[in-house]
Amino acid sequence: MNELETHESFELWDLRVEAVVPPGAKIYCGARAGDYFELKGEILTLPPGQGVSIYSLAAVLPLLAAKQRPTHPNDWMTTDAEIACPDPNCQSRLRIVRTGLTRFRRSETTAVPLATRRAE
Repeated sequence: MNELETHESFELWDLRVEAVVPPGAKIYCGARAGDYFELKGEILTLPPGQGVSIYSLAAVLPLLAAKQRPTHPNDWMTTDAEIACPDPNCQSRLRIVRTGLTRFRRSETTAVPLATRRAE
């Protein structure tokens, strides 16, 4: 990797968001054990023929960008990974799993230039 690529690059965690469904529980959001979606950068993908409740997605969506970033080991964002279904009568959860790192180049993700630092 050359100096420009090192200067321009950053890493984000790839995420897999899995449905956690207690055996025998009545589920109201449509989640099934084994359901999941993946997030790599800003691209969310679902396996063919599988869906996700927009309400469950709305519950987990605000946390995904934060889970993609590196975090301190003591930060709760590093360890806490399960989000309850937004329906209080539904026992399902969504588990966010960091699966690997992907390197991105700033120039390929934004048109906004980096501010140059002034000597202090």
